[in-house]
Amino acid sequence: MQEMSRKNKLFTDSVIRRMTRIAIANNAINLAQGFPDFDPPKEMMDRLEEVSHQGPHQYPITMGAPNFRQALARKCGRFMGRTLDPETEIVVTIGSTEAMVDTIFALTNPGDKIIMFSPYFENYRAQAIFADCEPVFVPLVPPAFNFDPNVLEDAFKQGAKAILICNPSNPSGKVFTYDELKLIADLCVKYDVYAIMDEVYEHIVYDGHKHIYMNSLPGMWERTVSCSSLSKTYSVTGWRLGYAIAPEPIMERIKQYHDFNTVGAPSPLMEAAVVGLDMPDSYYEEFGAHYAHMKKLFTDGLKNIGIPFTDPQGAYFVLANIGPYMKKGQSDVEFCEEMTRKVGVACVPGSSFFMEDINDIVRVHFAKKDETLIEALNRLADIKAKMA
Repeated sequence: MQEMSRKNKLFTDSVIRRMTRIAIANNAINLAQGFPDFDPPKEMMDRLEEVSHQGPHQYPITMGAPNFRQALARKCGRFMGRTLDPETEIVVTIGSTEAMVDTIFALTNPGDKIIMFSPYFENYRAQAIFADCEPVFVPLVPPAFNFDPNVLEDAFKQGAKAILICNPSNPSGKVFTYDELKLIADLCVKYDVYAIMDEVYEHIVYDGHKHIYMNSLPGMWERTVSCSSLSKTYSVTGWRLGYAIAPEPIMERIKQYHDFNTVGAPSPLMEAAVVGLDMPDSYYEEFGAHYAHMKKLFTDGLKNIGIPFTDPQGAYFVLANIGPYMKKGQSDVEFCEEMTRKVGVACVPGSSFFMEDINDIVRVHFAKKDETLIEALNRLADIKAKMA
């Protein structure tokens, strides 16, 4: 038989999704893969019921149903503070994952370098490998996850084509400040680098932090692609409705890859989601308050148990230190699999996110009902004895 692709030897399957399978097999509470166990807005579910009988059920326009793109332009333009053209500056994708892949292919050539911060969402490195690009990592230093401007500029000096940033960040929960984004933006302009922004957690920020759109900074609209989705903001991770926003010259390239990659997003789901995109500002305020409540419930519980963790500024993850509970010589992957079986709570090993040598950190998420989080905390209360 002919040799198959060598690329898959450079990465594994998704450890996050693997932990979901292990959680299901062990009837554990899944705090590994970041999806909620509560319903999306009632308005969207009611509209989906109507659409299931009325349609549409056939292929959409490849770039996204016109009314859905128009609703995206209204909603995103409102928060970004600019008028967006739904015909030339927006494409609808199968989740933000596809938006990121299409963007990387549209902006880079084989051998190009892409700057990423570490810790990073595990998909990013694999996506760069798909495109035959080389990731260049810049550390975010815990517990505040700040970066050294000199180290960052050194990465730019290596001839990077793009920088990929998750803001708010998965898994660290960092929300980049205006000053940090301005510093990055100035480097992008100075070294002629594109900014690829993953902004799926844009409406989940805490304690006075503010999400700032990179494309709103001086000189950055022309070189920024904003990737996001409805998954987190409307609790519909299974609908797989994502999108990219970019100036027309970039968007034309992204649309080409999208057209031949996935053809189009699901027609009935786009139709049902329009009512969500037209929600008033009060929805986002209540949504943010709900996540602040879940964060407090879960982090207060971790404090009471005595599990050390970093306090997130945004998104819905905490990085917890499991060093005190590990056996000698045990890897974080082995620990997470054993913890799923013995404690009944699934999390993700930190080595999935860090390029640095990390073996005593795990990522857990708190996008769950109160009763789910309380039960998870009850199971974690005697983690030391269960993992002995």
